[in-house]
Amino acid sequence: MKDAEIVELYWARDEQAIRETAEKYGRYCQTIAFNILHDREDSEECVNDTWLHAWNAMPDQRPERLSAFLGRIARNLALKKREKDSAQKRGAGEVPLVLEELSDCLPAADHSDRIVEDMVLAEAFNRFLASLKAEQRKIFLRRYWYLSSVREIAADLGISESKVKMSLLRSRKELRQLLEKEGIEL
Repeated sequence: MKDAEIVELYWARDEQAIRETAEKYGRYCQTIAFNILHDREDSEECVNDTWLHAWNAMPDQRPERLSAFLGRIARNLALKKREKDSAQKRGAGEVPLVLEELSDCLPAADHSDRIVEDMVLAEAFNRFLASLKAEQRKIFLRRYWYLSSVREIAADLGISESKVKMSLLRSRKELRQLLEKEGIEL
């Protein structure tokens, strides 16, 4: 089934949308979650939550690329799960509590400055990605967005691990140069 047809099922609130999404993008989302969590059960839970989030988000928006939309949801859920799990290991969930307790003792930051900085950084980052050759961009995104291992990237693209490492090194150097040229503090 085509993505546009799946999105229409979501908009029609037809539960078939979830079955079609799971069939077409289940393995994709599972890979993203597993690369972050390294646990099958937690990854499956994130993927199931991805379908729920997609179900709830669809009436408000109509994604242009369903795969990117679902991948972003799965990635964000897995990152939140990993952060929650590691916070509990660090202090049994005490870190958020301590920060909340201190919130009225700390001055509030001016968020308007941060919003502008984030917008400038996003624009620079998009220009950087657009400047990369297709293979270099794939390698960069697979490593730093999808958190794939060097070995997985090399195997999937049919290239050596050393080529992946060198591409990442060069990409990071180019990104750093661009950000410095743009006057963005690192």
